[in-house]
Parts: sequence; structure tokens; C-alpha cells
Amino acid sequence: MSRGRGAVDPKRVSSELFSLTYGCMVAQLLKDFENPEEVNKQLETMGYNIGVRLIDDFLAHTPSVTRCTTLEEVADILCKQGFKMFLGIVPEIKNWTAAKDEFSLVITENPLAEYVELPPNCQDTLWYSNIICGVIRGALEMVQMDVKCSFVGDTLRGNDSTEIRIKFVKILEDSLPAGED
Repeated sequence: MSRGRGAVDPKRVSSELFSLTYGCMVAQLLKDFENPEEVNKQLETMGYNIGVRLIDDFLAHTPSVTRCTTLEEVADILCKQGFKMFLGIVPEIKNWTAAKDEFSLVITENPLAEYVELPPNCQDTLWYSNIICGVIRGALEMVQMDVKCSFVGDTLRGNDSTEIRIKFVKILEDSLPAGED
């Protein structure tokens, strides 16, 4: 007898599969490197490499997005369109500095952290979703924006929400490879 698929949401199944697959990858990195600080670096590097490619997909699917002129515009597009498109969430933008060059993204429900409990030896050192910081940094670098991105809080560490801090560093200049004019 076959089962009906009426009650199954394919997006939910896909999200759960992604979450579990990501968890397996982090667990393997912890086995391979045995040092949570090194795993943080590896996750950030992986995220950066994803981000430099993901921006093309984002721009192809959002033709209404034009070049941003302020960090506030970047934050708005990042949250309301980027996170929604790729993770199905809309983080809250908070804690702007007076100079408007730094802000926080606050995530109340992190889809990467579903079904996750950090091992005791990683509670104070592993930023489980650090891949997100790399994705943000890589994507913004491809649109000539240099930023620093890091976690400052995580629900997996007992915080009320997951918080990512993003700081504008500089606008990157277009440059041609040596010998090309």
C-alpha cells in the first residue's frame, strides 16, 4: 500500500536534510582537526568559497537589486532577501554603531542549529554556524565590499539568540591582473 504525500512539506524535508548533512560535515571536521578553533577557520573558509559563488545566483534571481550605496542598504538586502532566499529566515538588524559602519544580525531560529547539541569540549570554542560568516564575507567581497564578520552569541552556547556582528572595512577597488590594461 502506498502512502499519500499530502501532509509532507518538501521545503521542510529539504531543510531538515540540509541541517543534518551540515551537522555531519561539522562532526567530521571535529574528528579530522580535533581542535574547535581550527574547525571555526575551516568553516569560515568553506563559507567564503560558497559566498563568492552564491552571490551570482542571488543577483541572477533578484534583478531588482541594484548597487547599494550605504551599509544600511546592504544589511536590509542581506536580511530580507539573501537570508530568506537561501536559509528561509529573516534575521533582525540591530545594534548599529553611531558611525553606521557596524551592525548585528540577530537570528532567533537558526536552521543550521536544529537538532544540534555541542559536545562539552566545544561549548566555549566552536562557532557551529561559522560557515554563515564566511558566506557573508565572500559574497560581499564579490561586490567590492570588505567586511569583518564574526559570531558574538549562539543559542547553542546558551544565549537567547544567535548574533553575528558585521563591520565594514573598506570598498575594494576593481583591479586588473598584472600586465593587463
